[in-house]
Amino acid sequence: MLDKSPRSAAVNVPNDLAAHWMPFTANRAFKKAPRLLAGAKDMYYFTVDGRKILDGAAGMWCSNAGHGRTQIAQAIAKQAETLDYSPPFQFGIPQAFELASRIADLAPKGLDHVFFCNSGSEAADTALKIALAYHQISGQGSRNRLIGRERGYHGVGFGGTSVGGMVNNRKMFGSLLTGVDHLPTTYDREKQAFSRGEPEYGAHFADGLENLVNLHGANTIAAVIVEPMAGSTGVLPAPKGYLKRLREITQKHGILLIFDEVITGFGRLGYAFAAERYGVLPDMITFAKGVTNGAAPMGGVIVRDTIHDAFMSGPEHAIELAHGYTYSAHPLACAAGLATLDIYRDEKLFDHARNLEPKWIEAVMSLQKEPNVVDIRTVGLTAGIDLTSRPDQPGKRGFDALNSAFFDNDLMIRIAGDTIALTPPLIVSEGQVGEIVEKVAKVIRAVA
Repeated sequence: MLDKSPRSAAVNVPNDLAAHWMPFTANRAFKKAPRLLAGAKDMYYFTVDGRKILDGAAGMWCSNAGHGRTQIAQAIAKQAETLDYSPPFQFGIPQAFELASRIADLAPKGLDHVFFCNSGSEAADTALKIALAYHQISGQGSRNRLIGRERGYHGVGFGGTSVGGMVNNRKMFGSLLTGVDHLPTTYDREKQAFSRGEPEYGAHFADGLENLVNLHGANTIAAVIVEPMAGSTGVLPAPKGYLKRLREITQKHGILLIFDEVITGFGRLGYAFAAERYGVLPDMITFAKGVTNGAAPMGGVIVRDTIHDAFMSGPEHAIELAHGYTYSAHPLACAAGLATLDIYRDEKLFDHARNLEPKWIEAVMSLQKEPNVVDIRTVGLTAGIDLTSRPDQPGKRGFDALNSAFFDNDLMIRIAGDTIALTPPLIVSEGQVGEIVEKVAKVIRAVA
């Protein structure tokens, strides 16, 4: 059951906001009108002045089981008292092996090995490095090209930024990695507008990989990385048949296929992983966010046994993969992960998300009639609502919507330019779905 313990009404606020350079934030605008949070419980955040904010974003796609779960907090506290840190190189802890086994059990059969890191960004870079190393040790060192997708997001490491396809995330940082190319985006508003779930149109976008094979040669391409649902760019569901077609092409040419499931993993689309929803077995799956319910930093890569086993050769005392992080499989993160998986299982949250999806779609699609709405996309418990941009002010309507939601409607949303993204915790009730949509309607009218 969800916890109902009381929260403090308000907290002291800092009188100087200058020192903190905030990530992915309009810092000057924020510090003129701060959106400061002091607490969270179940479906709500609490501001420093005691207001209750309905969470329509699961924090940042990660708090799938809601906030302030005592079970997770107690697991972290107990672990901190018992073993606060253990070196992950050449030493191990039982909790890391248990968590890896449980994650592998949730993944499609054949994805049997888990490499831990600390974030989605690290997970993407780890998967890309594993792909390059795999081809090296397999005698195919010419396979060093990496393929991402336009409008894709794979974190902020050099690898993930390079294969990512969100323009504003790339253009400030020069040439990034060489030997990278991109598939076309799967989104065509003219053919897909107001799709409910996976669009009927667009499987053929996967054929763009054949064009890249013809351009570069299959023997130069190591891996393709895609999100089953591109979240950070504004919720772009994969078209029906797209991922299966991409799997067919990669297998045909000996190219590894990586699903970035940092957002879609752990129930967001009604299944443990989107790979299960779509019936496609990739070679690797990246995860983060929901694995610990956002309570502690953790990410990782789930790897096919054939890839893992290729590294298990040579002298037994030798390190097979020269990669890892100081905080890989951190004891506190492992404790949070195990407690989180218990909640997902015991409360059947993946099933709840799947069963609620039709009602979620109907509710969100009712916003189609609101001013300036040019498209709505839904899949699982996610939605992207595109608003028309103001002349010469791209992103300003979305920014105003963020402020209107927080300050005037006690609602947390995410924005991507002029797109409102909704991704509530999986514990959301049908009544709260209606409340979220009602508040979003007010926001859209306020910024019309």
